[in-house]
Amino acid sequence: MIEAILACLAVGLVAGFLAGLLGVGGGLVIVPALLWVFQLIGVMPEVQQHLAIGTSLATIIFTGLASVRAHHQKGAVRWDIVRRITPGILIGTFVGAQIAGLISTVHLKWVFVIFAYLVAAQMLLDLKPKPTRQLPQITGMTAMGGIIGVLSSWVGIGGGSLSVPFLTNCNVPVKTAIGTSSAIGVPIAIAGAIGFMVSGWSAPLLPSGSLGFIYLPALLGIVLASFPMTKVGAAAAHRLPVPVLKKCFAALLIVLASKMLLSLL
Repeated sequence: MIEAILACLAVGLVAGFLAGLLGVGGGLVIVPALLWVFQLIGVMPEVQQHLAIGTSLATIIFTGLASVRAHHQKGAVRWDIVRRITPGILIGTFVGAQIAGLISTVHLKWVFVIFAYLVAAQMLLDLKPKPTRQLPQITGMTAMGGIIGVLSSWVGIGGGSLSVPFLTNCNVPVKTAIGTSSAIGVPIAIAGAIGFMVSGWSAPLLPSGSLGFIYLPALLGIVLASFPMTKVGAAAAHRLPVPVLKKCFAALLIVLASKMLLSLL
């Protein structure tokens, strides 16, 4: 158990820094790391992926709030965008969490692996959507929020790897897109955490300390470590060579996704 707690603290340090630095990636690290922790403490395989995703989303509530505060202080959050996209985000994420509760661990792992490889490829190849259009009206924003919410709930992320490209494609400057994405991640995390708590409320095989598909000891350990690191990451985003760091993070994603893929074969 001590090893599990130390592992969660280490995961929190990395996830918090990445959340502030890139506006993406916290959940993509937390989910596979939690799978390893759950294997360490003997959580039943049938609920490991659901528990990892639900717990990841719950941690993003706290890392997201800290990241938003740091980006807001730098004037990098478009609150008008956040208000317009949030209704779709809330609906999509909650519904997605209910659907995820009906999907097997194996299929959820396949979704994670494919998504992680796609994000890694985008970062390695530096594929950036061209700013070719303006932000859509309320209907379009709601629909896009719903899509981002559903996909985020299936992978356990704050949606940055989806919302940042969307916003940059809509002529939002990159640093503003990252800051705004961190704010969008908060309603994703709240709706997702509630959704996984509800969908896992009566699930069998859950370990003690679980609240639905949220494992409270891991949530506490990750949050304690990650909360202060988001501010460090947000500050570093304005000083460090982010393109180089993104490629390093992409390599890490490939390793994590490949490890998960091997467990499926």
